[in-house]
Amino acid sequence: MVDLTADVCLSAAQSSLSDDVQTLLKEMNSRCTSQKGWSRWNLEKKVEVDPSSSVSLIRVLVKELGKKLKKIHKTHQHMHVIPILHTLYYVVIQSVTIIPANLYQRVCECLLKLLILPLPYSAVALSTLRSIRMEMTTPGSLYTRRVIAEQNLRSKHFTMQEKVFVLADPSVFSAQLEAQVRASLEASSMFRDTATMERNVLVHVLHKGLGTDCQSSRLTQTLEVIEDKIVKTYFEEVVQAVEQSIRHGAGGYTAYLNKLQHIQRDVLTADTNDSNKTDSGSVCSRTVSYPEIKFIMWTNEVDLCKYERRRQHLNTCQCCIKCIFPEDNLLANFTLRSCSNSMDKDEDDMGNSEDGEVRRHREDSCAEDTKRPRNSSLAISRRNAYRKGNSAGRLNLMTENIDGFPGSSPVFMEDCRRRTARVVVMGDNRVLGRLTKAYHSIRDRESKHLTLTKRLNLQLYYIPVTDVEPPLSSPDIPCQDAGRLSLSSLLGQTDPWYNSNINSLRVAIAMQNGQCSNHSESTEQNHFLLDTLCYYLRCGTKPVNLPLYSVKMTRSSCDVTSVVEEVFVSQLEADIPEFRHLRERFSKEPSTRRKNSTVVVHGGVITVKYTETSLSKRKVVRGEAPMSCGVVVTSEPAATTAGEDYLTVRFDRMNPGCNTKIKSQNISIRTMEHRSLSVCLDKDSRRTYTDVQKVEISPCLDPGCSIRSMFTISSERALPLSKYLNKVLSLPINTFTGVTL
Repeated sequence: MVDLTADVCLSAAQSSLSDDVQTLLKEMNSRCTSQKGWSRWNLEKKVEVDPSSSVSLIRVLVKELGKKLKKIHKTHQHMHVIPILHTLYYVVIQSVTIIPANLYQRVCECLLKLLILPLPYSAVALSTLRSIRMEMTTPGSLYTRRVIAEQNLRSKHFTMQEKVFVLADPSVFSAQLEAQVRASLEASSMFRDTATMERNVLVHVLHKGLGTDCQSSRLTQTLEVIEDKIVKTYFEEVVQAVEQSIRHGAGGYTAYLNKLQHIQRDVLTADTNDSNKTDSGSVCSRTVSYPEIKFIMWTNEVDLCKYERRRQHLNTCQCCIKCIFPEDNLLANFTLRSCSNSMDKDEDDMGNSEDGEVRRHREDSCAEDTKRPRNSSLAISRRNAYRKGNSAGRLNLMTENIDGFPGSSPVFMEDCRRRTARVVVMGDNRVLGRLTKAYHSIRDRESKHLTLTKRLNLQLYYIPVTDVEPPLSSPDIPCQDAGRLSLSSLLGQTDPWYNSNINSLRVAIAMQNGQCSNHSESTEQNHFLLDTLCYYLRCGTKPVNLPLYSVKMTRSSCDVTSVVEEVFVSQLEADIPEFRHLRERFSKEPSTRRKNSTVVVHGGVITVKYTETSLSKRKVVRGEAPMSCGVVVTSEPAATTAGEDYLTVRFDRMNPGCNTKIKSQNISIRTMEHRSLSVCLDKDSRRTYTDVQKVEISPCLDPGCSIRSMFTISSERALPLSKYLNKVLSLPINTFTGVTL
């Protein structure tokens, strides 16, 4: 007899979930910033409270994907596929209920049809398809790998480890806001116990793999009473079974289930006092725990510069990392702490052999120097040359560029780096400017001596935060500090799902700055921030590459000429301080009075030389000397221009109505009449340079992909890799969709 009541309840549950999904999709097109992101969070909490609803939600998502497939020819429908795919992945990895095989099959069929979408949508669909297939053939594998990596559990069968570092810009974080955000994020470190995590993995994998044959309650009770070292043994057996099944694919499914049955039998017989225990048939309710998050105020930029000069002779991995975090070497310890462990024995033996070889070479060189005569006439002068580097290291530095190149075939083996550092920066354009400088420094060091890249996979994330509080009456009013959030707006335009979930955090974080008096509302805000960050870290794996530009400034102070080389990612402002007050006064005058005003500037103030970029892609070298008192150079990435990267250069004159703009990729600015420029990078007053006579701006080339690499790569590899050389260095900020340039 059919249970009509159960069918009605199931239909009502699916109808409610369908409404939630529709609200989530409509949120992407909504202009209400303060409410964005909450629909996704509420849907996650609904599934967390009622784990059995995850299967119904998957059915709703598959049905919604089917609707999108019918409208696949419409471009504007492509963006709505992204939230469905990420929600589907997140439900599968968090689900503690058994997902039917026929439902998995329907999911895979829909994902296969999405592979005809253009990039980057097809790339997200392919990534989701691979994860779903792995979970389908090896139930519990996604959960196991995620927990081991995020919780840094030790296993000889799966050695991946991750660490999350959140760097906050002190210029936008008040003391009160810092305390609130720190308490919200570092709450993830509470109640973390290795043995408990290993027990959770055991029960989860056995429950997902064995289904109704799993005695979840008896397993949980038994694992609570047996010793931790015995739990560790069973944990290793489960991880080994998972990894072997992943390697064998669908053909190893039967062996995988047999192994899980064997492990369950051993666990249940490990406790001799379990004769009276019965299985109540309860469902295991263990979702993925929060990762450990380290919150750091990113200070001491002056020490960063001094540290690089003082320790330049040290070519070590720890030195490179400490250059970014001068006051906190946790990232360096994370990279190097396992060097003494057995799982890194091979890697460290190789490194020790290299270090020993270098040490012996230096000792031999010193011995030869002591034996050589000190007669200067007999000395042989060495002509300028560079030391031939390791070709494997050069190729390793090019991996990121090759993987992101459209249409490229796999050149390297699977990434075997065992540690991933997920660095999240919080602030405005200024913190991204500082991250740009640190990232360029790392790439430059790695191009000379490969130490960090071969050990650590560095992933970068960005959460916009401003010190300008939104109005309490209407938080959806455009931010008054939009100029310093231009890069977050760019990322939001490129990825609407990033705009809905991450750009909206600006309002949620601002509300924590002493504005929320209700304790329950404050707790909800804390959980929302932490849950959204975890969602961003787990699903935001597709980078948007922000092009970097190098700046060469010639300064003249006290008859001493010096050259400063810098990089910027968003904007460069150069003006003549002598005319600053005149321009400010002129801009404040009414337009009617401005026409009658007269400002006299004798002769040319600056001269410029640039290569103009046009729609026809023809480049013309021009040189002008406009009556300008300042120049504003803004980066326009190809992600938003649907073409190539270029710079928008605005020449500011005394009368703003006479300002002119050009598009260029290279520009040289020089002052005249013994005047000097004041140059500010990325709107950061801490990166302001005065007494500048000349500024040269050009795309920043990646040090790891320079033309010199051709001489360190074998001839059979040089030709296919030539198109990746002299590539412009980009700052890869992870988003949910990414972009393929």
